[in-house]
Amino acid sequence: MSEMIRAIGCDWGTSSLRIYRLGDDGVVVDRREASCGIMAIEGDGFEAVFEEIIGDWLDAGLNAPVVLSGMIGSRQGWREAPYLECPADVGELVAAMLPVDLSRGRRVWVAPGLSHLGEGGVPDVMRGEEVQILGALESLGDTAALVCLPGTHSKWARVESGRVIEFSTYITGEIFEALRDHTILGRMMTADSWDDGAFLDGVDRSRMMGGLLNHLFGVRARGLFGELDQRSAGAYMSGLLVGHELASALSENSTAEIGLIGSGRLVEHYRAALFRAGRTCKVLAPDIVAAGHWRLAQELTQRGYC
Repeated sequence: MSEMIRAIGCDWGTSSLRIYRLGDDGVVVDRREASCGIMAIEGDGFEAVFEEIIGDWLDAGLNAPVVLSGMIGSRQGWREAPYLECPADVGELVAAMLPVDLSRGRRVWVAPGLSHLGEGGVPDVMRGEEVQILGALESLGDTAALVCLPGTHSKWARVESGRVIEFSTYITGEIFEALRDHTILGRMMTADSWDDGAFLDGVDRSRMMGGLLNHLFGVRARGLFGELDQRSAGAYMSGLLVGHELASALSENSTAEIGLIGSGRLVEHYRAALFRAGRTCKVLAPDIVAAGHWRLAQELTQRGYC
């Protein structure tokens, strides 16, 4: 560990923990990952787990700021960091960060998460994604852009001039699982099967009249008439759900650049759906969160907090 530690970033979610050792200019020089998300830790065991995994980094980087993001700052986490209301930039995020003092006398900082009042005054929240978005801003520039983080609860954020202006959450992934596992539609599907053509057919169908509920019943009806089989039905239903998500998220943003954060098959499906809708995107790896940690660490240092 000869290279200087300039900062330490920790993305601590519900099911896993990713920690980054950052060198000069925020370059990731080492990373560690463990399957010890917040739901796996009982009582006040967070500090002990943290020390076990990166205690040597804390020893080596005595003056390096330590930034934590994700569900670690939730009500079920180490300490609850209240949500910061949008619009918000890096300075406002840092001002809202929660300090946590370790037994060793070291202080770490927990990111607050973001909230937003959407249409009709209905609140929306994110926790952890805001730091990924912050890390993506340099790649997207200062112009207005959209950032999508697909997943169980997909996030779409509108950013401009280094600020998160607003965002919306779509429960797309969880609805797919519920429909597949707990409705008659799932009886027509083979688990883990996929058909790219059927997925795009679903995306195309989502742009037609009828609405989501009517389109979903079409999964069963098309199966009864032999237009979908057990291998293709799940992909078609996924295309319907993703297509309706895109239609909503893009309805008022017809030209903005799109940043897509993630990796693997899900991101490729979203990229294909966007292309089908006539939009291109820039794919950014999940480790972009480390760039967000770096920006927060720099701001903490400049303000004299560390």
